[in-house]
Amino acid sequence: MQTPDRFYPIVDSVAWVDRLVRCGVRTVQLRAKELDHADAVAMIRAALAITLPADVQLIVNDYWQAAIDAGAGHLHLGQEDLAEADLTAIRNAGLTLGVSTHDEAELETALAARPDYVALGPIWPTTLKVMRFAPQGLERISEWKRRLGATPLIAIGGVTLERAPDVFAAGADSIAVVSDVTMNADPEARVAAWLAFAGHGA
Repeated sequence: MQTPDRFYPIVDSVAWVDRLVRCGVRTVQLRAKELDHADAVAMIRAALAITLPADVQLIVNDYWQAAIDAGAGHLHLGQEDLAEADLTAIRNAGLTLGVSTHDEAELETALAARPDYVALGPIWPTTLKVMRFAPQGLERISEWKRRLGATPLIAIGGVTLERAPDVFAAGADSIAVVSDVTMNADPEARVAAWLAFAGHGA
């Protein structure tokens, strides 16, 4: 993949993927939970049917075997999923790989997998889910970027459009957004504002 776009949303359904592709996003991550293999494959294939014709990058979260079987091109793994994944099979299938990190040990684990990008979060407190890690803050972004060098760094967690300039200034290459889009009263308008800010607007 090319470096993930400077802004991309993370959503939990094909309906959201379709909605966001219509808004003009160039990268979207599909993160659904508690699916069996067959349902995961079906969901990924349905999402690819939307993203591929539009030349939009679809990043599949967690379901590495389903991503391979569905013909996806991009994968994102959390630390627990990374520990169980067959990295050789993932690479042989041609998938790019991103990995979530929350502390030094997880960064070392991620780097050992030779990821195409590394995600750091949560940058600020998030209401999306209970996090066992404290907010990372802007200084950690700068620290991680120094460690990563040319490897892209994705910031996630509590990032709003209003906070985005500080996140980029700290060294992040990209921002992944969940609630600032999906819980916004007007998601289409919010996405348009993000795209304009990030340089992907029409």
